[in-house]
Amino acid sequence: RFSLLLLNLEEYYFEQHTANHIINKGCRDERKFRGSLKICSKSIIFEPDDNIQPIIKIPLRDCISIKAPEDNEANNPFTRDTSGGISVLCNQVFLIKERNIIAPYKTVRGRTEHLFQLDVAGKLGDVVQTLHQLYRASCLDKMGDQAAMITAILQSRLARTSFDKNRFQSISETLHMECKAEMVTPLVTNPGHVCVTDANLYFQPLNGYPKPVVQITLQNVRRIYKRRHGLMPLGLEVFCTENDLCSDIYLKFYNCQDRDELYFLIATYIENHITEHTAESYMLQWQRGHLSNYQYLLHLNNLADRSCNDLSQYPVFPWIIADYSSSVLDLTKPETFRDLSKPIGALNKERLDRLLTRYQEMPEPKFMYGSHYSSPGYVLFYLVRVAPEYMLCLQNGKFDHADRMFNSLAETWKNCLDGATDFKELIPEFYENDSSFLVNSLKLDLGKRQGGKMVEDVELPPWASGPDDFLQKSQEALESQYVSEHLHEWIDIIFGYKQKGSEAVAAHNVFHPLTYEGGVDLNSIMDPNEKVALLTQILEFGQTPKQLFTIPHPRRIIPKLKSLSRTSSHSVSITESPVSPNEESFEDLTEESITLAWNNIAKLKLDEQYKIHKEAITGIAVTCNGSSVFTTSQDSTLKMFSKESKTIQRSVSFSNMALSSCLILPGDTTVISSSWDNHIYFYSVAFGRRQDILMGHDDAVSKICWRDGRLYSASWDSTVKVWHCVPGETLSNKKHHFELLAELEHDVSVNTINLNAANTMLASGTKEGTINVWDVTTAAVLHQHAFVLFLFAFFFCTDSRHLLSTGEDCCFKVIDVQTGMLISSVTADEPQRCFRWDGNTILSGSQSGDLLIWDLLGGKVIERIKGHTGAVTSMWMNEQCNSVITGGEDKQIVFWKLQY
Repeated sequence: RFSLLLLNLEEYYFEQHTANHIINKGCRDERKFRGSLKICSKSIIFEPDDNIQPIIKIPLRDCISIKAPEDNEANNPFTRDTSGGISVLCNQVFLIKERNIIAPYKTVRGRTEHLFQLDVAGKLGDVVQTLHQLYRASCLDKMGDQAAMITAILQSRLARTSFDKNRFQSISETLHMECKAEMVTPLVTNPGHVCVTDANLYFQPLNGYPKPVVQITLQNVRRIYKRRHGLMPLGLEVFCTENDLCSDIYLKFYNCQDRDELYFLIATYIENHITEHTAESYMLQWQRGHLSNYQYLLHLNNLADRSCNDLSQYPVFPWIIADYSSSVLDLTKPETFRDLSKPIGALNKERLDRLLTRYQEMPEPKFMYGSHYSSPGYVLFYLVRVAPEYMLCLQNGKFDHADRMFNSLAETWKNCLDGATDFKELIPEFYENDSSFLVNSLKLDLGKRQGGKMVEDVELPPWASGPDDFLQKSQEALESQYVSEHLHEWIDIIFGYKQKGSEAVAAHNVFHPLTYEGGVDLNSIMDPNEKVALLTQILEFGQTPKQLFTIPHPRRIIPKLKSLSRTSSHSVSITESPVSPNEESFEDLTEESITLAWNNIAKLKLDEQYKIHKEAITGIAVTCNGSSVFTTSQDSTLKMFSKESKTIQRSVSFSNMALSSCLILPGDTTVISSSWDNHIYFYSVAFGRRQDILMGHDDAVSKICWRDGRLYSASWDSTVKVWHCVPGETLSNKKHHFELLAELEHDVSVNTINLNAANTMLASGTKEGTINVWDVTTAAVLHQHAFVLFLFAFFFCTDSRHLLSTGEDCCFKVIDVQTGMLISSVTADEPQRCFRWDGNTILSGSQSGDLLIWDLLGGKVIERIKGHTGAVTSMWMNEQCNSVITGGEDKQIVFWKLQY
């Protein structure tokens, strides 16, 4: 029955002793109850073995005297047949869990004496001495002085003990580190010793509660987070699961160095087989539908220091549904949903106007809301039916007034819209599968409301047939198309760029400055009393999450005709989704075949290879039927290779300078090549001769693209030029006509360019590692990214939402095109010179000549396939993505086939 929740906030449980509690000693109605005497930093607690009897809690501040009677005292009640007795005289006692029922504590006021007889009489002196020390601490006037004295007693106890090495799982374990720390659970911290070996993480509580040692196998660890606890960077949370809300252990250290050293030891152990995810990498998975809205919010909460073990930083989830009166919940109507672009306090305009008037008149530091959207009180408001002891702990043994309880969803939502000081959001439990928090299954007496009605189960909206149905519909709402389209707006407010500064003011999202990370520096406050008061105020008021994003959060990519579920499949195969030509268009079937190809891309096999150039290959272009392959090389030649006869059928040299790239125009009649001699050459396939020449640049032309009658050329002269081309007539020798439509200026040489599928955006990369994303219609720069090192290649994904780049820094970097945010970075062992990707998987050609297949979301190589003997410098892939041709520094072209 005993738990640490029976202690006051910030109180420690030190030790326990088997004892008898003797009532009315020496009288006719003398009674003796066997149980356990627990010595805590602010109270004495006696837990009887008999569950019918109440647990007795005596606050030390209410004690008049604590003593062990001497044997020579005439009125000593222990002289006859007892030893090891402690007499406690006090003014107030709390009786808890009488008849083992969870209920508000009963307070017994008035002078009473309690006699406790220890089983081991030899410990009497030490116990009384400890109680006298703690009693003196509790009598100090100021909270800061009390806390300092209790901390000194605690540290002295920890210094006299160490981790019991007999608790190791194996005698062969090697100790790496041992230090003092506290295990954190909601509203409670439990001091002890932390030990990490080459195989396990251990925590041994000083008091042996709830068990002698907590052990976590390092091999099972999946995630580890540094935490801010009590506004200080002292916390560490360890998870052995990938997606669970609750961790396996949360530790708070006494100094930052110990925390960081332990983090390093565990992180080093697990880094070989686990990728550490950033907010950006989770964002990419969410955008592409591999994480549900629920999972993504869970990960963001974790990264923003929100933990189920810290009620002042509990995970925060949004109110989604705004309709609690209809008999049917219609998720196709926008008015069913709450406006996710505004904080709760700004949803009601009348209330907001009143708050803004007060805000304008307020002296600095200003804030709009006098309470927060997440605090310990709000969390337990929702969870009181399943966590009543937490509520009693937080509120000094009392439940809240019955009319202020979580009685009804509709009432609570209305109060959040209209209440003068109620701006609370929801907690994850509203979108999970356990509905017990909505039901008073413990039959708690939570009081009687003004109308005489008892507080029982939560009243649900008419559209929910029961608690489980309510959660099911809430989950459906969270994963609905409307929320998927707007969730990024709420993320901007809670975790993003609208959390602080001028954007927060404009979004009406300003809370008390103490709630923000960095809002107060506890180390700079020298007065211990002021520090304790400030810390208590902040922990009770609630804290704003750590800011994760400083620019607008990208939207989610909403797939056509596909529902988003929490268990969205990583891949779809044709066998799982049979289609018939009558049901789906040719484009849909092509999309299915592309998906199938990328799902099996690791089965790529080397088919044929031919050495056809004298220098590195720079470009590959293939005719529609795949029979002819055109290649350019640094040896200055354009070659035409026949796949059928396996011979070179043409070899053309336009100058003695290297050719940098090539492409074939629709119709397969003309091949265009770019050259280091500043020119672009048009070659007629049918007539086997140079048809035209475009002298459009003042330095080498590095890359060309063609789309819808327009030619895009990048050059070392620091420009990208857009040309309108009117094709010439070969028979009449009429030349192409070129009209310069736009000139995109850069500061330095441009190495490479790429167009998106819709032909609306162009990306250009410079020799200094800068990527510019241009609006093709306006010739204006949308975003610019500086990556410092030389860029080899980049490509938009098919939906134009992301741009993937690779360069000399050995990193694949994903940019969200809409916002310009760098959302993922994956590091390779060597530079990757060229690649293709589908948004999730990358096929890349490496510096060493191998082809690598990457799981971009997982950040790891799935397959490595031997290919060239030098760097892979060029790559072509057909529209169905099942045929690949690569060219390399080894002067070879290699044909690859997908076999599945």
